[in-house]
Amino acid sequence: MIISIASGKGGTGKTTVSTNLACVLPAPVTILDCDVEEPNSHLFLNPTFTDREDVIAPIPEVDDTKCTYCKRCMEICRFGAIAVAGEKVLIFPELCHSCGGCAAICPEDAIREKDRTLGVVETGFVEPGLTDQEKNPGEKIKFVHGLMDIGQVMAPPIIRQVRTHADPKGLTIIDAPPGTSCPVIASTKGVDFVLLVTEPTPFGLHDLILAVETVKILDIPHGLVINRAGMGNNDVKRYAQEQEIPILMEIPFDRRIATAYSKGELIISCLPEYKEKFLKLYDRIEAMVAQRRQAK
Repeated sequence: MIISIASGKGGTGKTTVSTNLACVLPAPVTILDCDVEEPNSHLFLNPTFTDREDVIAPIPEVDDTKCTYCKRCMEICRFGAIAVAGEKVLIFPELCHSCGGCAAICPEDAIREKDRTLGVVETGFVEPGLTDQEKNPGEKIKFVHGLMDIGQVMAPPIIRQVRTHADPKGLTIIDAPPGTSCPVIASTKGVDFVLLVTEPTPFGLHDLILAVETVKILDIPHGLVINRAGMGNNDVKRYAQEQEIPILMEIPFDRRIATAYSKGELIISCLPEYKEKFLKLYDRIEAMVAQRRQAK
């Protein structure tokens, strides 16, 4: 099963939920940090990295000696990454989606592709000391995250490469980037369940509504975690009830939790009673996914 943990805005507690959930569950567990612009799961899990791979995406390069400036390459590009101005071809690498259409359609074979490095993917493991020893004796959590190079803007190719490390035989937890744009779609498309994390504030509700609309379009079963519960108002709960979105867990606005977070510590390490709460959260998710599979 693959669970993507997402939110409509940053700072709601996605990483808190992702890391604590991963560390309390039976092995095998894989956690993928797909917030490639600003990954931070590693700050709480302190993984040991064992491998590093570049994320490569091709971009077009034009041979001016062959080009007849017919503009067919420009016409096929939906993203404006290539333009023909008189007898000059302009390439905009930051807009290129590496589809290869321009090279394929060029009648003069004047376009070839060259590699561009977008970032890296690092893989490793989390030592079993952070996990629930009774449930994970001696087992390690597989950890993978992506890091987008400074100056690059194309996160989805890096996210897709991170997702190739999902475990087909075990549980994979994805810490998705915030928002509802392309990187979020790349992190949630095709998963078994989306766990939306929000906070009970007007901003939290506004961005939750956007996130719910996105998940509904993708037709993925979903539920809600309210973080910092008790801090704001009940508008998020009313919205969840109206939309028939189950609230699977509430994490209170607690100084002890905030202190643990500020030190880069897991909730389950500082407050052991939360182990059972995160296990119940997973049980509810598993039941909803099973129900959805039976319905299909």
